[in-house]
Amino acid sequence: MTAELAEAPSSDIDRLNRVFSDQKDAFEAERHRPIDQRKADLKKIEDMVKARAEDFAKAIDADFSRRSHSETAVAETGFTIATAKHTRQHLTQWATTKRKPVPMTLVPGKAYVRREPKGVVGIIAPWNYPMQLALAPLVAALGAGCRVMIKPSEFTPRTGELLLETLSGLFSEDHVAVIEGGPDVAAAFSSLPFDHLFYTGSTHVGRIVAKAAAENLTPVTLELGGKSPTVVAPDFNLDEAAKTIAWGKFLNAGQTCVAPDYAMVPRGSEASFGEAIMREANRMWPNVAENDDYTAIVSERHHTRLGEMVEEARNSGATVLQADFDATRAGNTRLFPPTVVINPSPDLQLMREEIFGPVLPVLGHDGLTQAAKHINQGERPLALYIHSKSPTTARSFLAKTLSGGAAVNVPMLHLSVEDLPFGGVGHSGQGAYHGEYGFLTFTHERAVFEAPVWHPSRLIQPPYGKMFEFFKKLQGG
Repeated sequence: MTAELAEAPSSDIDRLNRVFSDQKDAFEAERHRPIDQRKADLKKIEDMVKARAEDFAKAIDADFSRRSHSETAVAETGFTIATAKHTRQHLTQWATTKRKPVPMTLVPGKAYVRREPKGVVGIIAPWNYPMQLALAPLVAALGAGCRVMIKPSEFTPRTGELLLETLSGLFSEDHVAVIEGGPDVAAAFSSLPFDHLFYTGSTHVGRIVAKAAAENLTPVTLELGGKSPTVVAPDFNLDEAAKTIAWGKFLNAGQTCVAPDYAMVPRGSEASFGEAIMREANRMWPNVAENDDYTAIVSERHHTRLGEMVEEARNSGATVLQADFDATRAGNTRLFPPTVVINPSPDLQLMREEIFGPVLPVLGHDGLTQAAKHINQGERPLALYIHSKSPTTARSFLAKTLSGGAAVNVPMLHLSVEDLPFGGVGHSGQGAYHGEYGFLTFTHERAVFEAPVWHPSRLIQPPYGKMFEFFKKLQGG
């Protein structure tokens, strides 16, 4: 979305505006898509993902230059199928009008909440999980009965092309449309007067999206990121902690918004914990240069940024541990080996920015109270992880901190629970989705009060008299 980038061809912007207009017209023509048709829409997505799973794995692999097919199967296709199935199974219950009690002073009358689709919504998807983070919000929006426009990331063009191909084969363009293009198209996209705008990506671009949406008073959901900490309590075995933290950190080569950004362990154990992390990384992904299950960095720019972060830390005197890696054997310039940095200085780029790569800083703490204080001095993270043998200790630590989500003794799995809200707080985002929370994100809860033809409220209309005084007393006035 920067000014120095070439402008989009006028045909791209023309299509963007035309599709938006067509979807607005289509929504006005069918404001309340029947529940059975919404379920059919979700079943189409579920079946399509199952049928085209290998095609998506190949497209994502090509976009990354190497993406583990196993990680794609679990984190992309499997996740999307599960969320589509869950939404379809619970949709009738979620969409049902909710009756509400009426105070005695308003009897007889009925109060209820209608759950209605917001209208035409936009979804801006990121590159790190380019299928799941486009289709999971789509599932929620279609379940709510909305029309949807999706803007995939330009960093994953093959996946974007496959999304366009598959979704255009399932839905008319005035129902679901994929809009391809670069940052210029994304800027025009976020400036449209959507009924809701859903963005997943960096905090920096999130600010730009929010400003553009504010011009139209468009409500936004911002799924951002931040420096998500993982803390090991003194009562927890470091080798056991390393097994889960290494997995959470190096999955998708660290390109996960809820990956542990840095670890805090009891002071004095930083080096031994760092070595334990490296042992686990080498066990899980041996010979990363030639291991198809170890994912590459999505672009040369992101790869260069990671290298500069680590080099700055090394030059500052921090200890850097890296997995054995022979670049000449890799045949892939975008591979970055699992890396641990011991006690980096807080002024380093590594500690000031979200890393979003396979680099784990390890810090020492002087107890959980000090660890919580350190976390609270920064911006609110998207996720927070605490490892402790004691549930009481873990819950006490959670009570001292604030994050978008959290997990105890394992990273990331909270986002796989469909009935939990997934979202950030503060700089890590606003709003939430998954399960019913996703349905509600794209739903307007419309309050309705129904009175009979004659209602006692007429008795308290002006001119005010004894009946008005009686009603005041009933209300406690």
